[in-house]
This record gives sequence, structure tokens and C-alpha cells, in this order.
Amino acid sequence: MYIQRNIEQAIKLYAKKFPVLAITGPRQSGKTTLLKNVFPDYQYVSLENPEIRQMAEQDPNGFLGNFDRYVIIDEAQRVPHLFNYLQTKIDNDQIMGQYILSGSQNFLLIEKITQSLAGRLALFKLLPFDFSELKAQNLLPQQFTSAILKGFYPMLYSRDVAPDEYYPNYLETYIERDVRSILNIQNLNLFRNFIRLCAGRVGQLLNYSNLANDCGISPKTAQLWITILEASYIIFQLPPYFKNINTRLTKSTKLYFWDTGLVANLLGIKTDNQVDSHYARGSLFENLVVSNFLKEDFHQVKRQNFFFYRDSNQNEIDLMIERENGFEIIEIKSSQTLSSDFFKGIQHFEKHFPDLIAEKKLIYGGDSFKEMYKTRVINWRGID
Repeated sequence: MYIQRNIEQAIKLYAKKFPVLAITGPRQSGKTTLLKNVFPDYQYVSLENPEIRQMAEQDPNGFLGNFDRYVIIDEAQRVPHLFNYLQTKIDNDQIMGQYILSGSQNFLLIEKITQSLAGRLALFKLLPFDFSELKAQNLLPQQFTSAILKGFYPMLYSRDVAPDEYYPNYLETYIERDVRSILNIQNLNLFRNFIRLCAGRVGQLLNYSNLANDCGISPKTAQLWITILEASYIIFQLPPYFKNINTRLTKSTKLYFWDTGLVANLLGIKTDNQVDSHYARGSLFENLVVSNFLKEDFHQVKRQNFFFYRDSNQNEIDLMIERENGFEIIEIKSSQTLSSDFFKGIQHFEKHFPDLIAEKKLIYGGDSFKEMYKTRVINWRGID
């Protein structure tokens, strides 16, 4: 079963304007399935195939001669020097939508693309499903505990695969293939432990020294490994908001995973009841909501700016989305029962920065849709 992705219309549009499109995203996020459905008449070639990869490596001009127009090249980062030859070909041919590149290693693919194909391509990110994509097919779980546990990778919805079967295999495939190809890490068990330590810190300020100490590595290594996890779409960082941009760049970010199912698996959570009673329930719910906002932004190609706010007295706004007329400020609470305490952060921010606010929202684990304290209260499934 193919589930339609929100990014489809943008990809079709940009294929008429640029000679090359590049689609990145985590392994198994549905890139190949998407491209084959959106561009059924294109040739498909994967550089994972050893024979085809050898042809591209040894005779790039011959390879591009065989695959000369309207071609999907999958795992394109496997032959990075091919992009130099691709630049010459698309400049000569002047055909829009001539090549579509996809790959699961953002670190390698983007680096080579920006060097060789700058100004000639449109770049997209396809992440695991967002809420709206699953709601359109009536597949989004009713309870947030189930959504957290199951996660959002396509295979979990297209096949009869349980999360505790899927995620351990996904993690091993990622470590054995992607991590080894990006970086020569000698102790993979240490890297596995590092990922688990990151899972225990979702929604928290990223402190490299503490993370390094807990893992038994240097802070420099911790920074490098965070970069690797970001580049391969396992985690992302949310920056703090400060009016002074220089201050913003020097302050700690908050750590999140792109997929809550992977976090739950790393934390040893296997049932809805375990999610509900776990010490990290609130952080997992926050990760669920924040990651969905960012996924929908990439899938709808909005390119908005996202922040969080926290002052020295721990007054906090979980998520700020920059709009033309100010910020949409959002508090996120996993409780199913509303409390006046939930609005304290919003009220404090409004008191000190009234001119920055375009809209106020509270997203929570209950069922009501209402307005309280001049703030929209929204059930997590009703995020818009």
C-alpha cells in the first residue's frame, strides 16, 4: 500500500524548473517508493548495485550515456565524483527534471552536491510520516502513547511488523552500513551506548561534557558523533531564541529524535502502559509534537524557523515558530487534564515580549479543543 506524501506536489513543480532534484532523508523513510510513484516513467538505477556502481566509478561518461535523461539515481552518494560529470551533462543538455538523486546520507550527499551542482538543483528532505499523512489514510493512532511507541517509518504501516521487531534491525542496519561508511568508529558498542544516552536526553539541553562523561568518550568525540547522528537523520537540534543572533548561536540547543519509535525502543519501552508510566513520558510527548511540526515543514516545503525559549529563571516556551507577523508560541503537555499551571510559561512570555506573539497554543494529551487564557488548546491529533 502506497501512502501519499505531502511533498509530492512540490517535487513535481520543481522538476519543471531545475535540471536536478535531490531527495535526502533517513534510511527507509520511503524515498524510493515516493519517487517511483511520482515519476513512474523515469528510469531507476541504484548505486547500491555493485555492478552499476562499478560502471559509474570507472566510466562516468559511459554511465551517463546509458542513463541520459529522466533518471532516478538512488544512493547517489556512493559515487560522489559522478556529480562532476553530471554538472557538464546537464549544462549541455538543458533538460529540466533530467536527473533525480536520492540518498540516505545527508553528510556525504549534500557536501558533494553543493560543490558540484550549486544553482542547478532543488533539494528536498523526506522524513518518516507526519500526522497529516497518516490521518489522510486513517492510520494515525488514537492514543499518543501508541503513536510514540509505534513511530512513523513507512514499513510499520505497510507491513505487519511490530516496533520491537523493526527498530533493533533498523538500528543495526544504520550502524553497520551508514556509520561505518561515514566514520571509522572502532568500538561500535560504544557508539550504540552513545545513541541510547541521547535517547534518554530528548527534550533536554545538549551538554557535550556530561554526555561525553556518561559515555566514556571525549567532548570532541561527542560533538563529532552528534554531527553524524544529525547527518543521517537520527536526531536534530532545536536552537534557543534570542533577539541577539550572536547570543543565539552560542547557547545550548535542545536534543530531539526524528522518530519517537526509535527513542522508545532505545529506552526499552515496549507497551503503551510503559510509555504512560515512564519517567520520560513528558519528554517523549514533547518530542512527538516538536518533530511533527518540523517534519510537516519539510514535507510542505515551508522553510520556517523554529526555536525554543528559556530564560535564566527557567521560564520556558517549548516551541516558537517564526511567522511574518511574529511568533506562534506553543506549550506542550502530555497530561490529559488541563491545569492553569500549563499556561504560566505563555503568560510570562506575553508579559515580557507582547509584540513578538502572533498566536498562542497549548498542545496536550487530552481530547478538548477550546480556548483558555486567550490561548488555543489543541488535542495532539489536531495539530494544524
